[in-house]
Amino acid sequence: MGESAGVSMHNSRLETDSRQRFLGRLRHETFDVLILGGGINGAGLARDLALRAHAAGVPLAVALVEQNHFASGTSGRNSQLIHGGLRYLKYMRFGLVREALRERATLLRMAPHLVSPLPFLIPMYSRFDRWFYGAGLWLYDWLAGSHRVGPGRRLTPGQVAALEPGLARQGLAGGAVFHDCQVHSARFVLENVIDAAGHGAVAVNYTRAAARSRDGGVWNVELVDGLSGERFRCRAKVLADTTGAWSDAGSVRLVRGSHLILPRLGASDHAIAFFEPAGRIVFLIPWGEDRQVTLVGTTDIDHHAGPDHVRISREEVDYLLGIVGGLFPAARNLKPLAAFSSLRALAGDGSESATAASRGHRIWRSDDGMVRVAGGKFTTYRVMAEQAADLVLSEVAPELSGLSVTATAPLPGGDWRGMPEAERIERAVRREMALRLADLLFVSTCWGYERAWTAPELAPYAATMGARLGWDNEKTRSEIEDVLNRLSIPGFNE
Repeated sequence: MGESAGVSMHNSRLETDSRQRFLGRLRHETFDVLILGGGINGAGLARDLALRAHAAGVPLAVALVEQNHFASGTSGRNSQLIHGGLRYLKYMRFGLVREALRERATLLRMAPHLVSPLPFLIPMYSRFDRWFYGAGLWLYDWLAGSHRVGPGRRLTPGQVAALEPGLARQGLAGGAVFHDCQVHSARFVLENVIDAAGHGAVAVNYTRAAARSRDGGVWNVELVDGLSGERFRCRAKVLADTTGAWSDAGSVRLVRGSHLILPRLGASDHAIAFFEPAGRIVFLIPWGEDRQVTLVGTTDIDHHAGPDHVRISREEVDYLLGIVGGLFPAARNLKPLAAFSSLRALAGDGSESATAASRGHRIWRSDDGMVRVAGGKFTTYRVMAEQAADLVLSEVAPELSGLSVTATAPLPGGDWRGMPEAERIERAVRREMALRLADLLFVSTCWGYERAWTAPELAPYAATMGARLGWDNEKTRSEIEDVLNRLSIPGFNE
């Protein structure tokens, strides 16, 4: 085991001085496991390992480093759904769907404050659609079995129109309702990190691995503190790569998924699931803390630029707005409030279409000795973490293999709901390692996506954070400019 398992913080939170204290531990301890990447896979692996060690009373030194803020990449910028993957039935991936449906039920039990059932309406515009998608929904419910989260039902054209009067009526042949789940995905990642730290793991954001080497069975990893620029060495027996699109494994396919946020479209609390002519599914989801906006997405486009240069294209904007205008004629001239894009790092399967590329996952030990995690879905992260933990532990703590407790251990958090804005900001800075204005607006909350922001409107939030973090006027201005740049939409507010 590592030289020190650390002092467990069983209040399950990150305190004001956590980052500096954790950096000190990274400099001076040898860890059993060092995880690179603070998205859902890294956070899930850190929590799984920390909870196993705590439950068994076995010391295990676990560390996680993330080059930006936790959940600031792919894991926080997705469709905000926990779902089985209805569209994967078209590609005959029944095993993937069944696993995801089982995990959907598990996550709903372990985190009801972050995961909630969401009804979906599928409007159908032909008799063939009624038959084809009706059969798919029957199969979807059958695969879910006892893990269903709500009843499905068929709708007549009149019932669809009564439920969503703004939907296009021409050619409407009927519809159907099914259920999946909604999630605040960035907060879900953050709560996994917080719980891992609460059970003894070290978790540090804005820290990247610049180089690595192996000496006598121990990894020497050169880490760079992104705030101070300091370089230092961290030692670990096992190194795990959960960096996703940033991985150097060379065996992943990068697919860009983009979303638009529009003013609220639907009259009901149902999300819309629309299968466009090419067979892709696009969601229109009531979203935001007060469900006052609609999240529209996603696209599937192979991405050939670097992982640090990801933004929605004008073609994607036009594609999504075209679907919205076709479904809701009155919304044809709506201006998007915001947009975001992220990269899915898929385990390559040779599929010609980015849409058809497998969302299955791969966990392996590469030739250089690192444990690697690639592919997968947000919904199945817990199973992936369990499998990755077993592989990690086979080397450093085989007595903990097969002893994952995450399926039954509730995920803490939820006490942020209903907090006044000032308290939410205080919590983000003092307990969640928010160090930038974007960390507050896009991870600790989703405020950044809920309205079309201007610099004067962002100024009070930046001033409040800056007062706690010691920002000068120049730093405050740069933080505001960074947020506005992240929210830019080609053809609208560039």
